[in-house]
Amino acid sequence: MTDNIRTSAAEAPVVPRRRSRRDFSFDSISFFLVFLGVPLAVFLFLVIWPFIQAAYYSLTDWNGLTASMNFIGLDNFERLLNDDLFMKALGNSVLLLAVVPTLILIIALTFATLITVGGASKGQIRGLKGSSFYRVVSFFPYTIPGVAIGLLWQLVLLPNGGLVNSLLVELGFDGFAGFAWLGDKTTAMPVSIFVIMWGLIGFYMLLFIAAIKDVPAETYEAARLDGAGRFRTAISITIPLIRENVQTAWIYLGIFALDAFAYMSVLNSTGGPEYSTLVITQYLYRVAFNDFKFGYASAIGVFLAVITLLFAALVFSVNYLTGGGNRKAKR
Repeated sequence: MTDNIRTSAAEAPVVPRRRSRRDFSFDSISFFLVFLGVPLAVFLFLVIWPFIQAAYYSLTDWNGLTASMNFIGLDNFERLLNDDLFMKALGNSVLLLAVVPTLILIIALTFATLITVGGASKGQIRGLKGSSFYRVVSFFPYTIPGVAIGLLWQLVLLPNGGLVNSLLVELGFDGFAGFAWLGDKTTAMPVSIFVIMWGLIGFYMLLFIAAIKDVPAETYEAARLDGAGRFRTAISITIPLIRENVQTAWIYLGIFALDAFAYMSVLNSTGGPEYSTLVITQYLYRVAFNDFKFGYASAIGVFLAVITLLFAALVFSVNYLTGGGNRKAKR
């Protein structure tokens, strides 16, 4: 009898639980309002709404000083394509986008690997001797504001009396006496890229160190027993297991490279010799606050936002197509 009752209860259809009034209690409603409603409202007001405003202004001839403006459609965007100076700035920004993230990721990953797992090939998995010292020293430049870094390197690179030229002359390279590193079109951009990298590598190195610390030491020990060297371990173990961190860093660096306003404005406020270091954000500032063409400047801003979104989409796509989205399932 008892067995029959249990069998009937087990075979009875499951009735979905009706939503009780407790699901909509004051606590749950206030929780969603505070932790979802308020942040969403702030995001819409401070991020989405200004972007919509900028998109609208880009379709006008607003000068930024008066309330009057005329709707001119896509004329500003058509003008962008025929603006030689804008195309020059676009080329420089694309160059930064291609070079800065790539070099910083390679160098930061290399240093992070050496500091965490690049030590002796026998015994416990550890980094190089004195790795804590290297970690602090490499992070130090990131604590300095970008404007201060630009001013510092301006002094270091002074043609006469600068530290770099003085050292080169002392070493016998007299041809560098009075050489203007930031005033020559062949060296202005490479030097600017170097200064940006100097300021950012330490932070991304620490980011990768934290990610590598999460990788179980047993994984590296197994690779060592299989005869994998340091380079093979970095390529086959470290990078695949921290690829989400690499993706995040790549996007942040790409956004920074497309901006780079603080560094480039301090190092070369006029855009460098023959505009060799002029970037899009510098040109936007000039058009808006020197020429008072806020409609045209808004079109430049919208164009830059679209490039940034496309870059982020590209990074996500590359990571997904190379198996990044399935990493957790494979582990």
